[in-house]
Amino acid sequence: MKKYLLNVIPFIIAGICFLSYNVIGSEVLADGTLSEPFYLIPMAYLFVLIGLVWLIVNVVSLFIKKIN
Repeated sequence: MKKYLLNVIPFIIAGICFLSYNVIGSEVLADGTLSEPFYLIPMAYLFVLIGLVWLIVNVVSLFIKKIN
């Protein structure tokens, strides 16, 4: 179970990034510039990608162990 718990961590971090982006929100300042935490969106997608790659590697290694 501990091995699969490590797979969940990137997805949890991605969820926190998406949630933080929505909680912080975006606003237009008085001088007309847009203030938003845009960096959280690519970070969240990066963590989702890391989680998916990690999951695929674990599934493939599990099948290889079962075959051998």
